Amino acid sequence: MSPRYPSLLFLLTLQLLAPANAEPLDFNLDVRPLLSDRCFKCHGFDKNTRESELRLDVPEGAFADRDGGQAIVPGNPEESLVWQRITSTDPDDVMPPPDSHLKLNENEKQLIRQWIAEGAEYKKHWALIAPERPEIPKPVNATIHNPIDAFIAHRLLRDDLRQSPAADNLTLIRRLSLDLRGLPPTPEEVTTFLDDDSPDAYAKLVDRFLADPSYGERMAWPWLNASRYADSNGYQGDGERTMWPWRDWVVDAFNRNIPWDDLTIWQLAGDLLPNATDEQRLATGFLRNHPINGEGGRIAEENRVDYVMDMTETTGTVWLALTFNCCRCHDHKYDSLTQEEYYQLSAFFNQTPVNGSGRDPRTPPVLAVASGARKAEEVALKKEIAALREDFVSFEKELIAKQPTWEKSRRTENTELDWTVLSINSAKADKQELGVLEDGSVLASGDNPKNDVYNLSTETNLRSIASIRLEAIRHESMTNGYLARSDSGNFVLTDFKIRVQPLGGTAIHSKFKSAIASYEQGDHKITKTYDSKADTGWAVYENNQINRDHEAIFHLEKPIEVPEHASVIVTMRHDSQHDKHNLGRFRISVSSTPDAKLSTGERLLQEALAIEPAKRSKEDSSLIAIAHREATPRHAELKKLIADKENELNSNRKDLPKVMVMEDMDKKRKTYILDVGVYDKRGKEVEIGTPAALPAFSSDLPQNRLGLAKWLTNGENPLTARVTVNRFWQQLFGVGLIKSPENFGVQSEVPIHPRLLDWLAVEFQEGGWDVKKLIRTLVNSHTYRQSSRVSADLLEVDPANRLLARGARYRMPAWMIRDQALSASGLLVDKKGGAPVNSYQPEGIWAEATFGKKRYSRGKGDELYRRSIYSFWRRIAAPPMFFDNPGRETCSVTISLTNTPLHALSTLNDTTYVEAARALADRAASLAGVDSKPASQIAHAFQLVVARNPSEQEHEILEHIYNRAQVRFTADPGAAANFLKNGESPRNSELPESQHAALATVCLGILNLDEALTRE
Repeated sequence: MSPRYPSLLFLLTLQLLAPANAEPLDFNLDVRPLLSDRCFKCHGFDKNTRESELRLDVPEGAFADRDGGQAIVPGNPEESLVWQRITSTDPDDVMPPPDSHLKLNENEKQLIRQWIAEGAEYKKHWALIAPERPEIPKPVNATIHNPIDAFIAHRLLRDDLRQSPAADNLTLIRRLSLDLRGLPPTPEEVTTFLDDDSPDAYAKLVDRFLADPSYGERMAWPWLNASRYADSNGYQGDGERTMWPWRDWVVDAFNRNIPWDDLTIWQLAGDLLPNATDEQRLATGFLRNHPINGEGGRIAEENRVDYVMDMTETTGTVWLALTFNCCRCHDHKYDSLTQEEYYQLSAFFNQTPVNGSGRDPRTPPVLAVASGARKAEEVALKKEIAALREDFVSFEKELIAKQPTWEKSRRTENTELDWTVLSINSAKADKQELGVLEDGSVLASGDNPKNDVYNLSTETNLRSIASIRLEAIRHESMTNGYLARSDSGNFVLTDFKIRVQPLGGTAIHSKFKSAIASYEQGDHKITKTYDSKADTGWAVYENNQINRDHEAIFHLEKPIEVPEHASVIVTMRHDSQHDKHNLGRFRISVSSTPDAKLSTGERLLQEALAIEPAKRSKEDSSLIAIAHREATPRHAELKKLIADKENELNSNRKDLPKVMVMEDMDKKRKTYILDVGVYDKRGKEVEIGTPAALPAFSSDLPQNRLGLAKWLTNGENPLTARVTVNRFWQQLFGVGLIKSPENFGVQSEVPIHPRLLDWLAVEFQEGGWDVKKLIRTLVNSHTYRQSSRVSADLLEVDPANRLLARGARYRMPAWMIRDQALSASGLLVDKKGGAPVNSYQPEGIWAEATFGKKRYSRGKGDELYRRSIYSFWRRIAAPPMFFDNPGRETCSVTISLTNTPLHALSTLNDTTYVEAARALADRAASLAGVDSKPASQIAHAFQLVVARNPSEQEHEILEHIYNRAQVRFTADPGAAANFLKNGESPRNSELPESQHAALATVCLGILNLDEALTRE
């Protein structure tokens, strides 16, 4: 890694300065970010978007001879076409082109010129170069506790900055306790630390907190977000699942300090280890945490492919920090990742027996997590099941022999299944650009206007049209990958017309008698597209999302005859009052069948039956065989008998939670590149593999998930260690050394502290992937211990504290704020593990989210006061008090912190906090002693929350609040009684109600202090 570092201004704004006497540029630090941002979209890795067959991301493309010269001539800017084009004043020649809305300012142009003049040296992207242990700098006049401080202080000196002094001990113990345990320190812990005058007092405190069982609970929370852990499936049904033993295992694994490479291998492939233990199999629940779609309209194979993609992309994010999701449909536009490599990686996860059918929240393979002897009848039941299975196999052989006869009787000549995609000759919009894709669909791009009109000139070999099908197809360029570029990703089609234009003749206009659609949003019916009203139309926003493609079929009053060489003209209007609700991608087909139906399973079956048996795909054959079996009552009866016996067997173990785990099939499942990521649009078959930009996947490794896990933790892998230490840094400092923990690709920022990141990565690997050792190193550094106080000058120079000249200060996550309130008040029930619990929550949230199918049943007693990590996590309606947390539908490794005033609605009014304030008042009064004065009680409450005594001014303000509240509650005893009734915990205070209510009011204020809500 070059010793040169980018300036903070460069990192934050990309407004690059290149003084005449600047030191030589570094491609990775200075040039690549600029080219990536302005050039690679059209001249980068993705061949599908590459213009003029010019690549600027690799020297072979940039230096190649072209008509008119070379794009880049090393050492000669004037002869370089790139320099000529970026300095051109001709709008037809200048690059980036004006319609890209990208520009280079003069400083940026000069930087490119300097780089070319210096020889235009290219380097591999910094994150793809394996880290090496750098030399530790020796800055002068700096506080150095370990190498972290040396790297930071050395960087600060370059900007004429200095480290901040260490925070006081009261701040440090609270900071450390929150960071390592997610809880405030107890008064006894504060006293012990303050009274310890030994030089290693702080180091001993670190070790005590690392050994505390609460450490695992705190460390597990970000991992639950990354693993998309939840207690329900998600989607409309959102059935409950029992993955919580895996959650408890994660907590225990952090506490036991299982090495990170083992955690990686166990969670990705524990089931494939020789003589795998139940614990190692349980760990693979990580991959099975994905949502399960049980909606009736979904196709099982589509679900299965979604699950495989989820596992692929989660692994890519967690261990490689590469945005593999961008490669579902095409090569990555910026990083050296191809679509083929995406599906090669997915092949590792494509071997599970999960078939995507059903909505079982405990879809096999599962592991019953418990110990104990089986009941005597279990063996007998298993023997009976085995005998039934033998009968079942024999019967299926009979079915196979009878299948050809059944196929002939089942085949129908149903012409309604025949659709012909219109061939597009011209596709124009009033305001957008319309392009025709390979599959015959049309994609809108360019400007994103409020309204638009599409005009298509098409042709077809069909001589008669009776039905027209309009498919609305999702695309990654749309909002959230939905159907339009509106704020919601929804569209409103207000008018749809079609006419036939004979060559040189009079147009034949169609008239619709009816229309049907796969979904209609409220009053936005498909029939509104031909009612001649501009303010009505068809829309498909379903449950606040669009998670599938849609189609509509229009039925003509009478068929239209299509003469030879005639054009079929289609007009689509989007005149909705809702801005930018223009359909983004669509395809139009026609059929001669009157009153054609929407696509169904019957259509797929008939299409499969129409293929000669020898030419059928495995999937087609399977579809036919399944239909045959389902049409044979005896088959269903045998299946039911087996299922009944298996249910009986399972019911004998129904008290044991079952965790979904990983398992590979004996027979390999083929993996294909899927055209635009659609499950049934199979292209080239691929084998397992890893990206070519990373170290090769050795043939000596197991050719399965176990090999992948070992490849990830191999010392030659440049990403895994870097990505992991960056997330742990983010956990302690609020932002990572790379601020995008999910993306280490070329679109990520250039590291501000690259050598520190490499040192930490190498230290982590060579130190045995020891997480507690890494955390100990981080928190023992002076960088971590610095005061978070900031001067106006420092705030101006480094507002985001990326240079780390001061300690990190940020708002605590909502879950930690709740746990702090419970702990400080004495209400926290420190029970570890177990089934999830339902704490306080406003009524009606579950019912509204599930159309009344799920109703929240609040827990009782201790369940109300467990740590937040044990709260039941419904995927479609997460606990509302954790509003700043990802919903866990997908993997998330970022920290989402908020300072919204709306949070005060919860922390000032939610039963959890009002009850905690009452209990805190009771605890503070008890600690202050019998007959204590309010001033002493307030001081104890303050210390319980923020680990220090209030200042004189703070004390005066709080006492004023107390006195004012007491006057009110004394005058209105009923208000005091009502206030103290919040929550189910009993009131145990010996204080009079008016005094208790007044003190509780003060305590509620303390719990809502900026200092209380902030990790200082």
